Amino acid sequence: MKFKYLTPIFLLCCLTLSVTNAQPLTKSSLDKLLSAADEALAANNQYAALEKYEEAYKEDRDLETMKKVADLHYALRDYEKAEKWFGRIVNKKSRKTPNPYLPEARYTHGHLLKLNGNYIDAIATLQVYIAEAEDPIKIARAKKAIEGAKMAKEMDAVSGLTVENAGKNINSKNSEYSPLYFNENEIYYTSLLSDDVVVLDGKAEEVFVKLYKSTKGEKGWGKGTQVGPETIHREGYHIGNFTFSKDKNTIYFTRQLLDGNLLASSQIYSSTRDGDGWNPAQPMAGINGAGDYVVKQPAIGELYGNDVMFFVSDMEGGYGGFDLYYATKTGEGYTNPVNLGDVINSDQDEETPFYLDGTLYLSSNGHPGIGGYDVFKSNWDGANWSSPENMGKPFNTQVDDLYFSTDKEGLNSLIISNRIGNRSVKSETCCDDIWTITKEEVVVDLLTTITSEGQPLPGASVQLVEMVNNTPGVTNEKTKEEESAFPFPLKREMAYIVIASKEGFYSDTIAFNTTGIEKSITITNGIELKKIPPPPPPPPVEEYEEYTINEAIRLNNIYYDYDDDKILTDAEDDLSIIFDLLNQYGDMVIELSSHTDSRGITGYNQKLSQRRAESAKSWLLAKGIAPERINAVGYGEELILNRCTNGVKCSDDEHRFNRRTEFKIISGPTTIKIKKTRLRKKG
Repeated sequence: MKFKYLTPIFLLCCLTLSVTNAQPLTKSSLDKLLSAADEALAANNQYAALEKYEEAYKEDRDLETMKKVADLHYALRDYEKAEKWFGRIVNKKSRKTPNPYLPEARYTHGHLLKLNGNYIDAIATLQVYIAEAEDPIKIARAKKAIEGAKMAKEMDAVSGLTVENAGKNINSKNSEYSPLYFNENEIYYTSLLSDDVVVLDGKAEEVFVKLYKSTKGEKGWGKGTQVGPETIHREGYHIGNFTFSKDKNTIYFTRQLLDGNLLASSQIYSSTRDGDGWNPAQPMAGINGAGDYVVKQPAIGELYGNDVMFFVSDMEGGYGGFDLYYATKTGEGYTNPVNLGDVINSDQDEETPFYLDGTLYLSSNGHPGIGGYDVFKSNWDGANWSSPENMGKPFNTQVDDLYFSTDKEGLNSLIISNRIGNRSVKSETCCDDIWTITKEEVVVDLLTTITSEGQPLPGASVQLVEMVNNTPGVTNEKTKEEESAFPFPLKREMAYIVIASKEGFYSDTIAFNTTGIEKSITITNGIELKKIPPPPPPPPVEEYEEYTINEAIRLNNIYYDYDDDKILTDAEDDLSIIFDLLNQYGDMVIELSSHTDSRGITGYNQKLSQRRAESAKSWLLAKGIAPERINAVGYGEELILNRCTNGVKCSDDEHRFNRRTEFKIISGPTTIKIKKTRLRKKG
């Protein structure tokens, strides 16, 4: 007996049976029981068949009957019971004949342990299978299952997410499929919309999967109502999956036929909006097969700058059972299907694509996952898809998670899952419900305070600059005349610099980023601005005295003690002026003259003044001035500058004023300039 688990259509079939008599069965009765079980199974009444097989097993304890019971529990997605029954098969031993279901039963048992979250035992069981198996394909799949189980053990749940069952107004006790937000308050989905066990026996009153919508009110999601008349729904067909065009004016959906629980055919149709209704549906030429392959689960997207439709198919040339494809929009339709390649597609099944802003979401049981089907995402860089990344917990669980979709901000998502907590017609994991995943809106703010010397500094300006690849981008600037605190909204996963400035203060800069922030937070930082000190006063404007050739230049500080020719300490400063000028004007020759006061004998004073002139000249010669550039002349008391001539009574300071040295240019430059400050009289 072989069962094929197909999504999105998984319909349950059951017939309520009376409790059988506990009396031992005869061989004839046992044969009748097994025959009835086979007939129920052939009529797609799997629950009835299961009950019959279980009753028969109590009597015959036959390994083949045990296998049928185990297979049916697995097909009906009662993973807990299926694990126990396959465990019995694995451990069944016989001295006479080897167990014919090994090692394949161990392979299934390992997967069931994983589906029940028993990851440690799943790893151990699958490792035993790998050691004894010969099928290279299943060995590779077992290794992927081990990889997923190890990942599940170490994986932490994504924080900031609230996962809730969408409720009984939307979810029936059978399965729901393909939920999409039409807007934030309206969900479209497909469903049997039945709380009873459904038997697919081909009769006219058979229940069909149809398209519904639910509106959110104050008390949650409202009762689902059917969307579209016969333009969408066609008698005898199930509505498998659907999606909307970007403008929401076209709906793309699949019409599907079942052979019992198996998907016999599926094709994509489109219908355009007509007021509050929908126009007659048209098949998607260029995508739909001619009956030899299935196309399902359309999703609108964009590649290479073109509008495309992603879809799922088992057409020839794929990598696994069901692969993801895309077709490019041309005119009114889509054509030229292209397989998305082995980065996306595995050797098993990829299902339920959803595309948003360069990211493709999909479910797969072929990439390492923590359950049966896990949700993955892959990013498109304009030329290639990234390796599918597992979305992690709680998007994924130990069981099956499909049909992920989300709004543009990624805050409100929908998913189909048979996780614990579902409304189920039978076992906890038999049926798929719609679950909402709400992501806490992460708000990241910045509060920058400006201070100086530890006190708030009003009147500053703050620039917030986005840095992209170390290059300044968008800049937000604020100035507050009376406040010192600056709030800014921030983007996540962004690098920033903050520049604070104020006139009269040195500017300052800080850098930070919002990488990895997953919870709302206000980032606070303070910037201390240092005051710019006042500039030093400007240097005084130098004033110069200009002197011409043969003009006497009096050096006020070269004086001598009475009747002495020694150079006093004060005199050295003025002699330095002469020294500097001689160096400045290399061709200048001067007369260096010395004068006495009127006291003493005239002849003596003449000689004294000559000695004084020679003394000054000697000082300059000692500094390296050539002797031919200085003509030392003593004038005695010949040129008295004040009233203190012979016979006039004067103070010593008055007489000292006449005891002086002067110089004048006798050749070389015709004019020179001397700073007034250098010629000022000291003290």
